[in-house]
This record gives sequence, structure tokens and C-alpha cells, in this order.
Amino acid sequence: MTHAILDDHLLRDLLADDTGPDLQNLLSTHQPATTNLYHFRLCRSVVSARGGRLTGNWSAERRQTLGRSLVDLPEELLVVPMCSLTFRMAQLAMDRRISTLGAEAVAAAETLGGPLCVWTGDDRPGIRTCAEANGVPYRTATH
Repeated sequence: MTHAILDDHLLRDLLADDTGPDLQNLLSTHQPATTNLYHFRLCRSVVSARGGRLTGNWSAERRQTLGRSLVDLPEELLVVPMCSLTFRMAQLAMDRRISTLGAEAVAAAETLGGPLCVWTGDDRPGIRTCAEANGVPYRTATH
């Protein structure tokens, strides 16, 4: 079974055991994986909790529970080591106007041979176009 790269919103849903039908369907055929920067963004949201779409409207108790999950990640969740992706990230960034986060996500999915999956609210043409140009399957999911 191949891995699917989950963005920070989908990672949050997975770790909070709050998967919607789109994510459940994806995980029925793929192992979960994420990137260091998606993991970092979710950690930052849990720590700051100043609004935002990730955890801003969550209670302190719910964020604290998620924070524990972020420190002690489940064994089945792969976080692709950034050092194995950095050269490819630089190539992607050189070829396309893409953020470091986007380059890491595309490079990780490309390396694992699976799809890059993002929450529909974060579906942006930069990452989508880069993924498609490099033969990386790109999927969106709702909560």
C-alpha cells in the first residue's frame, strides 16, 4: 500500500480521530504520511491557538489532547525526512514559483509514489500545478 501525503488540516483530522468520508476513503487505500512543515504548522496552531482554521476555535483541552498526539505520533504515520527531499525541493522551487512548504509536499509525494492530499480550503494553484506538472497525483478532501 502506498503512502498519501496529508496536509496540516487532514493531519489534524487524522490525529483527532475526526476523519470525514473523503479522508476515510483515502486511508482505505493509502498509508498516512506528512511533511515536516505540515507537522510544524499544526504544532504552531496548537501552541498559539489565536484563531485560524486549524485549531483556533477548539477548546484548550482539545488542543492539548491534539498536542500530545503531535509529540507522540502514531507508528503508522510517516513523516518524510526533509533531508532526503531538500535537493528535489530546490529543483522544484527553481522550476516553478512554489513555496518551501509546497516544494516539500510535492517532493514527498513524488518520493513516496503516492498522492498529495489537501483540504479543499487550502487548494491552491501553485502546489496543484507543480504536482500535476511532475506527475504527482493531487487530491482534495473536505472535513
